[in-house]
Amino acid sequence: MAGVTLDKVIKRYGDVQVIHGVDLEIEDGEFCVFVGPSGCGKSTLLRMVAGLEETTEGSMHIGERNVTRMDPAQRGVAMVFQTYALYPHMTVKENMGFGLKMNGHPKAEIDTKVAEATRILKLEEYLERKPAALSGGQRQRVSIGRAIVRGPDVFLFDEPLSNLDAELRVEMRVEIARLHKEIGATMIYVTHDQVEAMTLADKIVVLRKGVIEQVGAPLELYRDPDNKFVAGFIGSPAMNFLNGKAGDGSVEVPAMGASIPASLSVAYKGHDVVVGLRPEHLEIDPAGSALTVDMVESLGGVSYAYLVGATGERVVIEQRGDNPVTEGAKVGLTIDPSRLYLFDAKTEQRIRG
Repeated sequence: MAGVTLDKVIKRYGDVQVIHGVDLEIEDGEFCVFVGPSGCGKSTLLRMVAGLEETTEGSMHIGERNVTRMDPAQRGVAMVFQTYALYPHMTVKENMGFGLKMNGHPKAEIDTKVAEATRILKLEEYLERKPAALSGGQRQRVSIGRAIVRGPDVFLFDEPLSNLDAELRVEMRVEIARLHKEIGATMIYVTHDQVEAMTLADKIVVLRKGVIEQVGAPLELYRDPDNKFVAGFIGSPAMNFLNGKAGDGSVEVPAMGASIPASLSVAYKGHDVVVGLRPEHLEIDPAGSALTVDMVESLGGVSYAYLVGATGERVVIEQRGDNPVTEGAKVGLTIDPSRLYLFDAKTEQRIRG
């Protein structure tokens, strides 16, 4: 096993630069998730670690080895793709052992490694089946098993759950988390789904336009985002953003028809700010009337109410229990000032006191 270090890594396609001087340290045995919107560079960065994309500038180490110019086969990595890429004419057992067979490993060694991967992934009863006789989740487990038998230093996952339905995605998230706990390998996982990132990661790397916006543990990014982008990307439903005006020890939020106590430096007084409010931190004030309930989604134990403020800005709130607000009602909102997030309206950077 080994950690991964990226030092000022740059990727260009001709004159177009898509990865901009990325510095990153992934510890040995860590589960690191690259997350961000489509086109942010997360898959490109993963493919650079794998050696499937050439690194234009900078250096890359896996453990103590500089792998920047090494071929993929020399890097000690195994990649699991979005598509399963299984051989349809081979059984599960043959698919998992094929790479080792092609590299000339003895049959006894192949059988031992396939048996261990099969045990870890609970695939014993499927060994003689061919891919056509497997579900999507089972096929992906075979794909992961093929990576396990190689005994890599680093596992690379490129959106491996994207082709699965919602129920199977949840099941496979649990399987991958259990796999990491059992084998303790370094894993780098790419996804655009922040729920996957929050539930799987030891460390999340939030990317935008080829730049790292923030790195940290899931709850660290949720509780203490550095900027508006990270705040809006981490958390489900997404954080609400409303226009505000910084006052003297408070911030005016016209959409809520309220002034909220806030710890702001004197330098911000009178300046435009963006107020961030997480749906789960807001509560309905039935005595208020600044917002109108436009729609309510009831999901059983939780409901999401979509409100329209006095300025036309929209707010989503999360409600627990069996009595959500009714559509068309006029309400106000309250929030604990300690749950308030403030961002500079121009730079979108977090204002901390």
